[in-house]
Amino acid sequence: MWLLMPILIFMLVIICLLMILTILMQRPKSEGLGAAFGGGLTDNLFGAQTTTVLTKFTVWLGGLFFLLTLTISVLHVKTSAGPTSIQKQLMKAPVPAASPAK
Repeated sequence: MWLLMPILIFMLVIICLLMILTILMQRPKSEGLGAAFGGGLTDNLFGAQTTTVLTKFTVWLGGLFFLLTLTISVLHVKTSAGPTSIQKQLMKAPVPAASPAK
């Protein structure tokens, strides 16, 4: 379990970097930041269907991002779950004796 968390976090960082790259490569309707990377560069690299390919790739990366984030949070809760210091003190405290009913 101790090796799984760093591997998942590393994969999450890689997916985040890929998402940043694919989102910046997409051509917006107003040609904003996409033009900074050389306007038609993505068309030359990936062909005429660049917009649909990048959109689908972004959706898949987004899904993987949420899945990995959920998995990491569940694993973190399972590994760190245990009795708190207050719960430990309450378990050590003696149980009060029951008074006899009249």
